[in-house]
Amino acid sequence: MDRIIFGAAAIPEPERAWLAAAERLPISSIWQGGHVLPPGPSGEAVTRLALLTAWTERVRVGTAVLMLPLYHPVIAAKQLADLDSRSGGRVSVGVGVGGEFPREFDAVGVPLSERGARTDEAIEVLRKLWRGGPATHKGRFWEFADTELRPVAPGAGRQGGPPVIVSGRKAPAMRRAALLGDGWMPYLMSPGAYARSVTAIREEAAAAGRDLDGFEWMMYLYCSVRADGDRARDERAAFLGSAYGGKPREMLDRISPAGTPEEVAASLQAYVDAGVRHFVIAPAAGADTLGIVRLAAEEVLPRLTAGALT
Repeated sequence: MDRIIFGAAAIPEPERAWLAAAERLPISSIWQGGHVLPPGPSGEAVTRLALLTAWTERVRVGTAVLMLPLYHPVIAAKQLADLDSRSGGRVSVGVGVGGEFPREFDAVGVPLSERGARTDEAIEVLRKLWRGGPATHKGRFWEFADTELRPVAPGAGRQGGPPVIVSGRKAPAMRRAALLGDGWMPYLMSPGAYARSVTAIREEAAAAGRDLDGFEWMMYLYCSVRADGDRARDERAAFLGSAYGGKPREMLDRISPAGTPEEVAASLQAYVDAGVRHFVIAPAAGADTLGIVRLAAEEVLPRLTAGALT
């Protein structure tokens, strides 16, 4: 884990030409998430993931993120296993608890207060079904016996199922990553906060006797990289909107780097020093998002250096 890699978020929607161009860049992964009932006409996570698997050939593809408590885990396990097997084992599952849009929880009959507990149990269900062979589960929310999941292309996916990468920013998400996840992928988090999350996850895992060997230290990073640094900063402010766009520039720079390749590299180096090894670059712009990914991959990534994680 002394190597730094870049991924990209296919914002605003997966498009075949964008993905083909992105695969020619020195990036390792492409991600896209989605809500079940978003306030606008944007896609849903599993549907978008299906497009990513169909329209890419080389890169790892993943959900960033799947609002897992909104889904029945047996159905999700089948969908994700099929996509993983169809893609030759390239799928990763970024999961989160959601909660930004309470109406989608109401519409699917899931109490908002249960989203954390449901996510924890759903991860357990996914893993049981992905192991292969008959599985039995009796939990708080779901129960089944001698149930076997058979992917559409047996043996073509990753053994044991796709990795589960936990997203979030708060202590329960860190605990979930430490105990249940294969990786950690927060968002809108400063380098200092990321470093503290690494410590918290390691301590939680150690207390539970869990070995984090192979654990992925990721960061979903909204940013804009342009030759014109002022353009990049203006784009970022407009993209983040009223919730964050009006914040002081110093605060925005801590959670969403923007500027020239040299400026963004300096910001990302602070994340590397905090423990990040896999960045998912989410272009904070309304146009030419591929240009941001290209500059990030070709001019920011080579400027970053990392030592071995301890």
